Amino acid sequence: MTAAHPMWLPDEAFRALGSRRVLVAVGPDDGPVADTVVAEVAAATQRFGGSLTTTTEAQPVSAEVAQAQDVVLAIVPGVARAGSVDTRLVPRPGIPERHDPYLPAIAAVLGDAWEIGRWTTIGHGSFTTVRARDTTVVMADGAAGLLYGLHDLVRRGEAAFAAPDGELSWDGPVHDIRMLDHWDNAAVHAVMGQVERGYAGGSIFYADGRVRDDLTRVAQYARLLGSVGINAVGLNNVNVHAAEARLLTDHLGDVARLADVFRPHGIRVSLSVSFAAPITVGGLSTADPLDPAVQDWWAAAVRRVYETIPDFGGFVVKADSEGQPGPFAYGRDHADGANLLARALSPFGGTVFWRAFVYDHHQDWRDRSTDRARAAYDHFTPLDGRFDDNVVLQVKYGPMDFQVREPVSPVIAAMPQTRLAVELQVTQEYTGQQKHAVYLGPQWAEILRFPLAEGGRTVGHLAAGLADGRPAGLVAVSNVGDDEYWTGHPLAQANLYAFARLAWGEEDPDVILDEWIGLTFGDDPTVRSAVHAVLDGSWHTYEKYTAPLGVGFMVRPGHHYGPDVDGYEYTAWGTYHFADRDGIGVDRTRTTGTGFTGQYPPPWRDVYESVETCPDELLLFFHHVPYTHVLHSGSTVIQHIYDTHADGYDEVVEMASAWSEAEGRVPQALFDRVTERLAEQERSAREWRDHVRSAFLRRSGVPDATGRTIY
Repeated sequence: MTAAHPMWLPDEAFRALGSRRVLVAVGPDDGPVADTVVAEVAAATQRFGGSLTTTTEAQPVSAEVAQAQDVVLAIVPGVARAGSVDTRLVPRPGIPERHDPYLPAIAAVLGDAWEIGRWTTIGHGSFTTVRARDTTVVMADGAAGLLYGLHDLVRRGEAAFAAPDGELSWDGPVHDIRMLDHWDNAAVHAVMGQVERGYAGGSIFYADGRVRDDLTRVAQYARLLGSVGINAVGLNNVNVHAAEARLLTDHLGDVARLADVFRPHGIRVSLSVSFAAPITVGGLSTADPLDPAVQDWWAAAVRRVYETIPDFGGFVVKADSEGQPGPFAYGRDHADGANLLARALSPFGGTVFWRAFVYDHHQDWRDRSTDRARAAYDHFTPLDGRFDDNVVLQVKYGPMDFQVREPVSPVIAAMPQTRLAVELQVTQEYTGQQKHAVYLGPQWAEILRFPLAEGGRTVGHLAAGLADGRPAGLVAVSNVGDDEYWTGHPLAQANLYAFARLAWGEEDPDVILDEWIGLTFGDDPTVRSAVHAVLDGSWHTYEKYTAPLGVGFMVRPGHHYGPDVDGYEYTAWGTYHFADRDGIGVDRTRTTGTGFTGQYPPPWRDVYESVETCPDELLLFFHHVPYTHVLHSGSTVIQHIYDTHADGYDEVVEMASAWSEAEGRVPQALFDRVTERLAEQERSAREWRDHVRSAFLRRSGVPDATGRTIY
């Protein structure tokens, strides 16, 4: 593999911290994550001229030494009082009482206004930051929180050391699960290659059918993920092929090697497993989840995993979907299948991530009553309350498949007795495949803020379990490979960063983007302006020149890149636009269509039911309308198609022009890579523009009112 770009952790990002005197106060048994904190500070202070002091049982740090520091990073039982404001919280379960010899020194730094006592942070991984007489103090009740607090200082730079005396903040993750799934194949697949839907080269994990001998690149990746709070990684493709199936058995030692690399950064590893594993690798004649022999096989397999990897995360499962085996073959349902694995994992604290991406991919395109959008709801909502507590139902954010625009999945609000994780796609399968610059932070933020459930509860609230006490979180398909820039397109790194920060709890995608630009490119205002000009509106730009008004799927079958208006329209995978000479769109109403609107809670079931209230951007997802239908914007549907596809192309040209201002201000190789990708984006956007505009002129017979050329 080639040398790797540092992404958002270049050496320069550590200057503010590394130029100061730093005390890291941890105990001898705080584990490998605490060791990582020490190592990060040691490297930074050595590079930038600061100093590092650490604590040991044999020689506890004195109050005088602690008070002489600019920065203190400490694992402590907690802070009980800030000034005159008492904070009395119930200690977090599982956090033992500590009597570290360095605690008096930390108390001396905090001063008379503070007491060290029994206290809890917000949850696992949270931390407190306070300015105490020119010292910035970060405290956590565990090593993971201290790691996240350290990187909070790195992100804030000099601002972290300029706050007024006594300023106090708590920070912690909103979502318990902050997971990246990798669709990597150990052996190169004949159709999908080394990484399914991977647009950044080969796998960083596997080569020649097995886990790589040299895991240096994986260690760099683990460091990057740990710095932004990712705490779980799925190591292999959800479409489990023969070579990957044996990661659970013959190659478990190699999985343990990967776990060893991720562990120091607070990340647990999981495996995608095949539901048919008892047959394919176990030699049984059945995989029936109610068969005692099958249950015993899974119990033994899981026991071997935990004997090898004690902190193993669990299993990711795609079952009865797109040809993958599942419980339907035995007349069982998804609760039967998920609970089989959950009960094997439960004694060890493992979790089953059971994907809800289940639909009929052999449907008849002639049949307008069959609706792929309905499938997940129809399959899973009758099972609410039947899944074991260590099952997380992994639900795609929309009812279809990671389109540039689709409504939020109604499943997310329909299963209050089930732990649900919302699944996003960082790899840009349907959004330009990392050949196009498309910043997806605004899309994901819009999804998480959407008030889907009654009482205004948002998708983010539901995923976090804030309403029902069943915490889960966010999962996404990773976009990295062995490319020098990790993500192929250097600017696609922003999507990986944005997913992590949104999963942590940051809500503003513009703030996240600016944060990423500052860390990655530094403080040059010209570069900052150029990157913003490319990425700020890029999601809407991509939407403009591709699929209009929520239609989706106007892509070439198979590889999903480039325009093909009818590519999937007459296939077994589903029908998506029903465009003819009279109109376009899918009728999903209760009154005359597939009834999909009825899967939504109020008020959305009625908002989407009517063309008068349905938002323009989703009109064609829910309704079949004439080309002359007037949108809320005042434009007709056909003129909207003409205008947006032309405007979107023009915006891509402007993006490329804006990027040219960065030449000479960023490394030349990076500048050239982005320039090359923007040239391809311009070519592709032009193809989309001409293809779609011509297709709908020929269907509708209505000319473009502006007189622009249509071929």
